[in-house]
Amino acid sequence: MSKIVVYIYNFALFLHNLKIPILPKLINIIFVRLLFGCQISLGAKLGKGTAIGYGGMGTVIHDRAVIGKNVLIGSGVVIGGTSKKYEVPVIGDNCEIAPGAKVIGPVKIGNNCIVGANAVVIRDVPDNTIVGGVPAKVLKTDIDISQYR
Repeated sequence: MSKIVVYIYNFALFLHNLKIPILPKLINIIFVRLLFGCQISLGAKLGKGTAIGYGGMGTVIHDRAVIGKNVLIGSGVVIGGTSKKYEVPVIGDNCEIAPGAKVIGPVKIGNNCIVGANAVVIRDVPDNTIVGGVPAKVLKTDIDISQYR
């Protein structure tokens, strides 16, 4: 179920990139937003193997966000910008973003990172790190991501 949303989104994005009018937005609105309760704006770059938990319920991804390969995104996650800054989050490969987490503004999350449930990330996160809290703080460094998946 978690990859179906990404497949539908990628199909709509493919049509959008072919400059087909109306149809990509209709697919995105009807299937991604209304059917699954998820907002992934056309233009967001989702890496191969990215999965969104529980069909993406309550998940919002900004249209300029870049998400790496094999990223697991929980339900209720927001990956978005701020009104005063143009830059938006960039998520590295093999990351896990737990349910309810918020990644806001010009933030870079490194490879092999875990963002804890309900954490609010407003600063860069180095590779191989676990962060949590409001605002998110480093809880553990030099982790082996395979032990957490």
